Amino acid sequence: METVPPDEERLRRWRMVLGADSAESTGVALTGRDAAMDGALTDLYDAGRKRAGRGRTERSAGLGASAPSVARWLGDIRTYFPRSVVQVMQRDAIDRLGLSALLTEPEMLEALEPDVHLVGTLLSLDKAMPETTRETARVVVRKVVEDLERRLAARTRAALTGALDRSARTSRPRHRDIDWDRTIRANLGNALPLPGDGAGRTIVPERLVGYSRAGRSVKKDVILCVDQSGSMAASVVHAAVFGAVLASLRTLATRLVVFDTAVVDLTDRLDDPVDVLFGTQLGGGTDINRALAYCQSRITRPADTVVVLISDLHEGGIRDEMLGRAAAMTGSGVQFVTLLSLSDEGTPSYDGEHAAALGALGSPAFACTPDLFPEVMAAALEKRPLPVPDTGR
Repeated sequence: METVPPDEERLRRWRMVLGADSAESTGVALTGRDAAMDGALTDLYDAGRKRAGRGRTERSAGLGASAPSVARWLGDIRTYFPRSVVQVMQRDAIDRLGLSALLTEPEMLEALEPDVHLVGTLLSLDKAMPETTRETARVVVRKVVEDLERRLAARTRAALTGALDRSARTSRPRHRDIDWDRTIRANLGNALPLPGDGAGRTIVPERLVGYSRAGRSVKKDVILCVDQSGSMAASVVHAAVFGAVLASLRTLATRLVVFDTAVVDLTDRLDDPVDVLFGTQLGGGTDINRALAYCQSRITRPADTVVVLISDLHEGGIRDEMLGRAAAMTGSGVQFVTLLSLSDEGTPSYDGEHAAALGALGSPAFACTPDLFPEVMAAALEKRPLPVPDTGR
């Protein structure tokens, strides 16, 4: 195998990073796979510039002109780049080259690599899709939802079941409800030596640990209140998946509410998160106050209720009333949780003044990744301090 001199390899890498404009300064002519990768990148990130190294002056701004050319380009990037990079490039192509209209064509959807951001784009286009495309779009959305469920559902159920079990323990259980393992551990300090040679000890169970009969019924009410403005697309997708997981727990009564300037209760669709997502309408304004008013009207057991507001807090409604409703809920015993986002994207743009005001009410506002969400919910159900991530701020 021929070894490439270090200087040549370094120049080749710089040429790939800097793009076609660096061909003359680096003195590197790309061939084979490198040239194909460079062409795919140029089509997206140097649209309108002259292609280099292909023996013609073809303008690449035409990439978004037709479904066939885009489909070929999508095939190229899936050949040359890993899945995570393909997803980023697809997202950039939709944003930079205005390819949204082409997503209403089934052939285009079949060529795409599904991810959360693509789902958000499809949901925003739902009303514009012809019937022939809508079913293909549902297949794409379902693939992403099922992938998220495989990754998140088991861990979420385990964390929340443990939290609910702990909240249901009682020190006066009936005999059949005694948890003997925990009872023994709780009474180790009461062990007495057995009569005779003293080699053994017996435990006197002064304190019994077990589960109340109520532990087999609904213990907590959860309301997910989700902002469906355009910037919250990824959060809406994750909230739909988590809503379905929470609804599958018999000891939780889960309600899912989405809002922009109107409020829609999607609780009756929670058995299928894909139906939930196609019941949303991404985009529009934001009226958090109206959404909280609706949630407040559905609370019947404040001390056993967790309300999770997922929003960037850019309120378009009545600010003082919004904060007043949050204060009234926390004052009545509701566990009020504020998430600025529910996605892997980090902390979004948000209204810092509203976040600080909610924090003063005992509801710190923070961005939450899907992996952290089970821990956040477990802490809220047990009324423990929330595991707010350290963002270095």
